[in-house]
Amino acid sequence: MAKSIIIDMNHPAVQYLCQKDRRLAKVIKMVEPISYVPYDECAYSFLVHEIIEQMLSVKAGQKIYQRLEDLCNGNVTPEKVNVLSDNEIRCTGTSSSKARCIRDVTDAVLCGKLDFDKMHMLSDEEVMQHLIKYHGIGKWTVKMFLIFVLERPDILPIEDGAFLQVYRWMYKTKDCSEKDVTAKCKKWKPFSSIGSRFCYRALDSGLTREDFHLFK
Repeated sequence: MAKSIIIDMNHPAVQYLCQKDRRLAKVIKMVEPISYVPYDECAYSFLVHEIIEQMLSVKAGQKIYQRLEDLCNGNVTPEKVNVLSDNEIRCTGTSSSKARCIRDVTDAVLCGKLDFDKMHMLSDEEVMQHLIKYHGIGKWTVKMFLIFVLERPDILPIEDGAFLQVYRWMYKTKDCSEKDVTAKCKKWKPFSSIGSRFCYRALDSGLTREDFHLFK
């Protein structure tokens, strides 16, 4: 089993981020430390989960994925998904398009075309180009995979609604254009993924329900 990773104020990346962005520093201090177990050992199930959750609320995505888990006796693997019919996959509540994507990814894993272990040797852009070849996988899905499975340190998830919700709260802005978000978060480089993890934790902790105060 993978070892839990803890990120707190003693982490060099956190110290760097706090020096570069006082707003992010405030968020970090509000939620640190964060701990998590890497998804490396269940890369396939993570990718399937993200395919299902695309364009859905977290609650809806989790409900559909739970149904798929039930069909797979609690463990979503390519071998178990492979024996399901397309209709069984669709009956979980997912769309025909997503069912096709899950099928394509499953087939690719089983025939060796999609090897998650080898992805560790690819650059961020190479991983992006490799995965978006599959029907139904876009930048959002790949960025989630880069952050949470491959542990890439400098991924900014500007396509993610949850991240943008925290961004609006933290910077007190309604402008979530790619240009504006990229410009404001440029100072996070080369630790954009870690900054993003703290944003997600702030949302999960309910902090965004109250106004953000930089000096309070």
